[in-house]
Amino acid sequence: MPDKGKSATADDKPEGVTSLADAYVVKDPEAFARNVARMLEELGKAAAAWVEPREKGEVADTVSEPMTDMVKTFSKVGEYWLSDPKRAIEAQTSLLTGYFDMWSESIKRLSGEDSSPRPKTTDKRFSDPDWENNPFFEFLKNAYFITSDWANKLVAESEGLDEHTRHKAGFYMRQITSALSPANFLATNPELYKEMVASNGANLVRGMHMLAEDIAAGKGELKLRQSDASMFKVGENIAVSPGKVIAQNDICQIIQYEPQTETVLKRPLMIVPPWINKFYILDLNPKKSFIKWAVEQGHSVFVISWVNPDKRHATKDWDAYSREGISFALDTIEQATGEREVNAIGYCVGGTLLAATLALHAQQKDRRIATATLFTTQTDFTHAGDLKVFVDEAQIASIESAMERNGYLDGSKMATAFNMLRASDLIWPYVVNNYLKGKDPMPFDLLYWNSDATRMPAANHSFYLRNCYLDNNLSKGKMKLAGKTLNLSRVKIPVYNLAAKEDHIAPARSAYVGGRLFGGDVTYVMAGSGHIAGVINPPDAGKYQFWSDGPRDADFDDWVKGAKETPGSWWPHWHQWIRSHSDDEVPARKPGGDRLTPIEDAPGSYVRTRV
Repeated sequence: MPDKGKSATADDKPEGVTSLADAYVVKDPEAFARNVARMLEELGKAAAAWVEPREKGEVADTVSEPMTDMVKTFSKVGEYWLSDPKRAIEAQTSLLTGYFDMWSESIKRLSGEDSSPRPKTTDKRFSDPDWENNPFFEFLKNAYFITSDWANKLVAESEGLDEHTRHKAGFYMRQITSALSPANFLATNPELYKEMVASNGANLVRGMHMLAEDIAAGKGELKLRQSDASMFKVGENIAVSPGKVIAQNDICQIIQYEPQTETVLKRPLMIVPPWINKFYILDLNPKKSFIKWAVEQGHSVFVISWVNPDKRHATKDWDAYSREGISFALDTIEQATGEREVNAIGYCVGGTLLAATLALHAQQKDRRIATATLFTTQTDFTHAGDLKVFVDEAQIASIESAMERNGYLDGSKMATAFNMLRASDLIWPYVVNNYLKGKDPMPFDLLYWNSDATRMPAANHSFYLRNCYLDNNLSKGKMKLAGKTLNLSRVKIPVYNLAAKEDHIAPARSAYVGGRLFGGDVTYVMAGSGHIAGVINPPDAGKYQFWSDGPRDADFDDWVKGAKETPGSWWPHWHQWIRSHSDDEVPARKPGGDRLTPIEDAPGSYVRTRV
């Protein structure tokens, strides 16, 4: 308390009370100035790492192409709102009303008047208390939400747009609003500002050093680190289920896993993973491993491990992946076990290839695949997810032109596309954490896998984009493999069709619609969560739920309304479905059997090749 007779000053604040501005004032200007100079030096190194490959002609920028497409798309939205003066005024009035209401509430709070209760945000970008307690940062946050909601509403309410243009406009608008969040900038994020002040700018030195490292690692492109990669090594603490590579060719290795039970199901289990990512998403660690769990249930598990292709694989198309991947795996399984009939699983694009191969086998009267399970797989791309934004004739032609140079699509391009689908979760938090906070990302096996990108052979990727996303030929009965036109209605085997409720890559509706194209019995199951977490959900985790037993022949919405919700993992439900079709057992099988000599230990060498 101040002494009697003295007036209270700023230094006489009650104990524990600090000025709102104290945390934002630099305490050591000299140290701060030195760190700013060091930061600029590191920023110069980052710029050099970006410029050098371009000067050597090693990197060709294609930024103008997506920017041109974005401008064309937004011009169609703008045309709707600006073609009618009344409509334009209404749009402007809507935005200004939002700002005025926000301003009025801010004035009331500052003057001590009663104001409307502040809605709580669950957005992790705005978790720092000063987003609520500091009037300046609260104002920025509220202005951001009002503006971004208004901008997204402009797209949603634009009339006269075709569905593809509307989809693209919405996607581009989400990218812009995610990028322009005040949480992404030093001067407008209270947490970043306080971090800078507390460290006298040392965080920025570390951040710019990491930026230079990441641009150099990407050979002129930013290779955003999402996890501490030094903490993981494939085959040592990730993808560690015991097994052997028992066969290989130009495009894949076949892995057979060691049995963990005295007897196993007579029908082996063949897994066809996507080649857009690596198969060990199914074997991240012992607690999350679907492969390990399936082995423990008595399955003889065989997995196709796709090659990370280079220019030698440029002409490998879907015919090759079907023939040299799936058919090669079936031949290998028969050699190793003596069994012709198998249960097959296909995940994502691996499931689409499996479905196409099943249609081909139906024509060839090849009955080796007795049941098929599809994980988050599309066979009808009418309701495909946000990846459709990247697919139209102009964009495919541009991708094909880029692939001609090397014979493949670089893995970083596909990784960036997937990250952009959830930029607020997979891009900007890491930009802020790494380059503005100057902190190393936490080790996380899922994000390590996510960053372990793969290339796509030119012929394969072009076929996929055109026949699936652009022309939807598989659902129309127009796709061709091995010279034969495919018809999914000729596939009569039982199908377990798993979708994920929040999947943004293969939406649950899309998987459901595609599943109705098959000619046999289809069991549709919808897991909670998304494209990865919905699939990789071990029973012991006790997470999420799944829906099953919805009304047959219903449309998707009616199926969801009538389906039964079951807490926990869908894995046991799938295993019982497999056993319901054949539960014969035989003694456990060693990898390779008596006819094949193991080549190397799982997970093999193909999966270890990094971009």
